[in-house]
Amino acid sequence: MKLQGTMQINDKGHLEIGGCDTVELAENFGTPLYVLDEQYFRQNCRRYYRAFTEKYDGVVLYAAKTLLTLAVCRMVDEEGLSLDVVSGGELYTAKKARFPMERVYFHGNNKSAAELKLALDYKVGRVMVDNPHELQMLDRLAGEAGVQAKIMLRLTPGVEAHTHEYIKTGQIDSKFGMVIENGQAMEIIKRALALEHIRLTGLHCHIGSQIFELQSYAHAAEVMLGFAAEVRRETGWQPEEMNFGGGMGIYYTAADEPQSVSKFADTLAQAVKNLAPQYGLAAPKVLVEPGRSVSGPAGTTLYTVGAVKNIPGIRTYVAVDGGMGDNPRPALYQSRYEALLANRAAQQPQEMVSIAGKCCESGDMLIWDIDLPAPAPGDILAVSSTGAYNYSMSMNYNRLPRPAMVLVKDGAADIIVARETYDDLIRNDVVPERFNEGRVAKIAGAGR
Repeated sequence: MKLQGTMQINDKGHLEIGGCDTVELAENFGTPLYVLDEQYFRQNCRRYYRAFTEKYDGVVLYAAKTLLTLAVCRMVDEEGLSLDVVSGGELYTAKKARFPMERVYFHGNNKSAAELKLALDYKVGRVMVDNPHELQMLDRLAGEAGVQAKIMLRLTPGVEAHTHEYIKTGQIDSKFGMVIENGQAMEIIKRALALEHIRLTGLHCHIGSQIFELQSYAHAAEVMLGFAAEVRRETGWQPEEMNFGGGMGIYYTAADEPQSVSKFADTLAQAVKNLAPQYGLAAPKVLVEPGRSVSGPAGTTLYTVGAVKNIPGIRTYVAVDGGMGDNPRPALYQSRYEALLANRAAQQPQEMVSIAGKCCESGDMLIWDIDLPAPAPGDILAVSSTGAYNYSMSMNYNRLPRPAMVLVKDGAADIIVARETYDDLIRNDVVPERFNEGRVAKIAGAGR
């Protein structure tokens, strides 16, 4: 496993993160356990701030969907980034964390009236409008509130990044945004410009996730600016700002070759700066929405090894006390991860095994075919690059409580998400009163 951030192997031969021995973390907080490297998370925020904001006066929005807690909101705010939220729940979390609402941008392809009212009430910086229905609803709600809503329109530019089929969002056939090629985008722009309670400030696109080919972003800039020139010719309006989404790829396994944030910024911002005059436009402010590349590498998940089952000549299954409940990505996307035995981190691999989750589901496999020292019950398995989409997508399948999360730095570990209990699992369950009445009647009848 590649050591990232503050990871190192200490003199006990244990994996250490943020100055904390991960074996001790497992003993003190239990497993499964999400471990977030605070120094590395902040470092990733700073890379984006320096590359886009300091160098190009751009705006960096942290994509909350990748990992959002009250503590994460505080760190993002302290590092000077803005926030991209996609639901009323994420918006509420930001508000409770006292995140500056003028730096919040509200996404989503099917926002409810209640969510839009909340956004207006909180005075978010921008609403990223996805479709005509939302546009009309927002105009009505803003009128009722006596305000003018600042919006950006999400478009689909027809740029297909090389990534997993389920996480490509820039192509024409997508549930997100309005298509440029067929005239839908031009139509919604004209509608937005005509509405009294809407102020259109810019355009948005997102071409996919886990992207390593930076020229995909340059191509998106060319398409978006070319379209903006058409809009200016037809309406006289041009975008003050242009948001190119996120999608920067990170290291999960040796097959991944991430690009530097500075190279990403130079590729995109220079493309916008050079192309805008060619299309007769003033260069718009560049916005980006990194999420995975901020939180992903900063996260590690610890598990305790249970049963080890060898099928001679076939495979050795190593079962851990978590799985698709805390990390559904392998089941959803066939995602691959690296791992090591945290309590034997200095030992060389001895055999190829496969890591199985504990859910009652044959597809609950965390890692197929990984070389490790021969695992035994009680070993602590550390899976790297689990900071993005793991906690966010976690679930209670099989009524498994979701893990705790600790933030580690300088030898200190702080709980930022408490471990769920069995009581948490039934907290929202309700038994109809008539069931109790029937039970009383049955007991009374049995006593006759």
